[in-house]
Amino acid sequence: MSLRKRGPVWWIDFVTPSGERVRRSAETGNRSLAQELHDRLKAEAWRRDKLQERPRCTWNDAVVRWLKETSHKATHEHDKAKLRWLDPYLNGKPLDTINRAMIDSITQAKQATGAANATVNRTLALVRAILRRCEREWEWLERGPAVRLLKEPTKRVRYLSRPEAERLLAELPPHLADMARFALATGLRASNITGMQWDQVDLERRMAHVHPDQAKARRAIPVPLNGEAVAVLQKQLGKHKEVVFTYRGEPITATTTKAWYAAVKRAGVYPLRFHDLRHTFASWHVQQGTPLSVLQELGGWQSPAMVQRYAHLGAEHLAPWNDRLAAHGTNVAQRQKDQRPSAS
Repeated sequence: MSLRKRGPVWWIDFVTPSGERVRRSAETGNRSLAQELHDRLKAEAWRRDKLQERPRCTWNDAVVRWLKETSHKATHEHDKAKLRWLDPYLNGKPLDTINRAMIDSITQAKQATGAANATVNRTLALVRAILRRCEREWEWLERGPAVRLLKEPTKRVRYLSRPEAERLLAELPPHLADMARFALATGLRASNITGMQWDQVDLERRMAHVHPDQAKARRAIPVPLNGEAVAVLQKQLGKHKEVVFTYRGEPITATTTKAWYAAVKRAGVYPLRFHDLRHTFASWHVQQGTPLSVLQELGGWQSPAMVQRYAHLGAEHLAPWNDRLAAHGTNVAQRQKDQRPSAS
């Protein structure tokens, strides 16, 4: 039987011509509506198998499948927020009707909110990723529209000099100063520091670790603890039996608070985000000669390209090659003068 009622809801159950079993809830207690959905799904399956037609799915179908398949992503909740914003523009649209003009209107609407190009691009990149999966993996779309991202200004890596870091640490309240000092010593992200628990720390071995589900790249990060990091952790002993960093006995959930920004201004290093301490960690390492491959492991970056942006800060190894050019003479005008025949 193709329709069965389980409790108050009807369920659909049939086998397609290719032998695939379709079994799903009709999500209704109305038999006629359930029968209508059953007949449509069965007809679509027949046309897909016999006539090689692609299923005509909507943006909503794609969103549901995307969220299900990417539930492991660190940015899952951010994706949900972007998709909620996109809903008024794409809700119910068949995938094959989403075109370049529609994408351009979404771009303009996002820009009208005052969003920077980088913010607009993150929304557009999500739309592009979903449409590409519809086309290349799910085979719901023969050809998706081109999604053109906006040009973003190139940003300099913001990092502190050592004197600037010392000024900042002196201005921060003790609980934030400890976390900032730990960030400079380990390169960990703010969320990994606020979420760190004592079962992730081994002071005897001078090691800590970040669980895969806490890491942005979803891979475990080993964290070797230098003397500075160990000293910070030892100050936290006995304050809380589970969480490492606390304020007045309670776990800390935010780092860039009013106290942070006030201290940043007093230290004369405004503007500065807590995340810039991670850039500072990387920059100091490169300046001291740490190979980029080692830095990538220390900071848990996903790819070599992500640490390459710090490479220019440690270019001392290039100097001998440039010195070789100087040894052969670089003053072309002087050499031409020397080669002219004398007047006598």
